[in-house]
Amino acid sequence: MSIICKNTLSGMALRSLLYDLAPSIDVVCYGSVEELIRSNAHVAHYFVSADILFHNAEYFQPYMRRTIVLVEGEASPFVQSGYRTIDITASEQHIVRAIMEIHRVGHPMGQHPHVSPAAEHSSHEQAQLSSRERDVLRLVVKGYINKEIADKLNISLATVIFHRNNISEKLQTRSIGRLTIYAVLNNIVQLSDI
Repeated sequence: MSIICKNTLSGMALRSLLYDLAPSIDVVCYGSVEELIRSNAHVAHYFVSADILFHNAEYFQPYMRRTIVLVEGEASPFVQSGYRTIDITASEQHIVRAIMEIHRVGHPMGQHPHVSPAAEHSSHEQAQLSSRERDVLRLVVKGYINKEIADKLNISLATVIFHRNNISEKLQTRSIGRLTIYAVLNNIVQLSDI
């Protein structure tokens, strides 16, 4: 996969999310189409900032089905042109959901034909989460705050915090986006419920 955008930080953040979703796939960031062309890389999917796509529309036209446009807010011109889009001004959780929805539509079975070692590792990690931790994680990725989780599960606020700390330690992240990826990939929450 290739990310082509001028904003290095945005590219690195997206690269990190994509790596979490598909750890066995190389994700390379480029600052321009010229850099991409010079690399002579074989690319399965392009994540391209709207301004770069706009200035290089002819280059990306043949790859429309494999190109995801990184937009800031309203994306109707790109959508109407047939491109898939992701609003990079949205929260990390919404960006993850958009990427996963694009993946689901592009891969109707929800998975690539092979199971990566990372996916097997995720299944092992899921077994380590207790039933209550899965309950807490489900509500966290749905956007509930600690107090609301405590009320919904009829447990104390301290217990919710304890479970969240355990989840973060076991999954080695506090990122809501990465927790969302884990929860969806391990059927703790359905993408449609987020």
